[in-house]
Amino acid sequence: MNKVVEELSKIGIVPVIALDDAKDAEPLAKALIEGGLPCAEVTFRTAAAEESIRIMAEKFPELVVGAGTVLTPEQADRAMNAGAKFIVSPGLNPKVVKHCLDKGYPIVPGTSNPSDVETAIELGLDVVKFFPAEAAGGLNMIKSMAAPYTNMKFMPTGGINAGNLKSYLDFGKIVCCGGSWMVKKDMVAAGDFEGIKNLTREAVDTMLGFEVRHVGVNLQSGEEAEDLADTFNKMFSFEKKVGNSSVFSGTGFELMKKQGRGTHGHIAIATNYIERAIYHLEKRGFEFDKDSAVIKNDRLKAIYFKGEFGGFAIHLVQK
Repeated sequence: MNKVVEELSKIGIVPVIALDDAKDAEPLAKALIEGGLPCAEVTFRTAAAEESIRIMAEKFPELVVGAGTVLTPEQADRAMNAGAKFIVSPGLNPKVVKHCLDKGYPIVPGTSNPSDVETAIELGLDVVKFFPAEAAGGLNMIKSMAAPYTNMKFMPTGGINAGNLKSYLDFGKIVCCGGSWMVKKDMVAAGDFEGIKNLTREAVDTMLGFEVRHVGVNLQSGEEAEDLADTFNKMFSFEKKVGNSSVFSGTGFELMKKQGRGTHGHIAIATNYIERAIYHLEKRGFEFDKDSAVIKNDRLKAIYFKGEFGGFAIHLVQK
């Protein structure tokens, strides 16, 4: 994948926006970044698109801003000259795709059927948009098309919302999803950028799905760990399960047989997508101990944050 698309994959959600007035570009970009989605697809459906892209790119260089609904080579040139980092089109126009590829523009053209995908492959692409996603058959259609085209990945847009986002992102051939539910036009028109920031943060939290998996408690010996597990079993009927280095009490407590990470112990936080979670948490200013990474079958399964929090080490675990 292109490096820009790789970053969009880590972000997970691409806000799709249409601005009628370029004055809204700066506060909207700020709201998206503060809400946790440092990216935007500004559609060329309005006269304000080009200037909006220019403002976003100049004011917020960290924002991965792209141009959507690009229908002609001329629009692609205008968008990239304004500062766009990628091009998205609703359909697959070979003329537009070839123009972008010849000029080195990252482009994700729209597809909705196998013929479109084969054309994209012929043009040398490995990531395409799937549009309009829900109307064109949704996740089932993507899975059906992904089966014969094993190297193709998809960016579905159209009808994606907080309710169906996870079902799309759970499929490994989907790099990210485009959506507009966090950037509603009426909120932009009303200048409710605080509301947009809050909806954006909710979208990120929904995607990552953080939840406490278990709490690890440091004890002095295996006997002490088993005694506490027996007490919890008597108290709460939590099942005791003895392991090599710890004793689990139900699923909520891991009782360590000796001093483990953290002064008091550790807390395991489960997430839907651990690599996306790392990206977003690093953007929030947190660091990870890369040496603690647990990898199985070439997939990251767990990793610790650097430092302690209230005397506890914290690690992420893939659900």
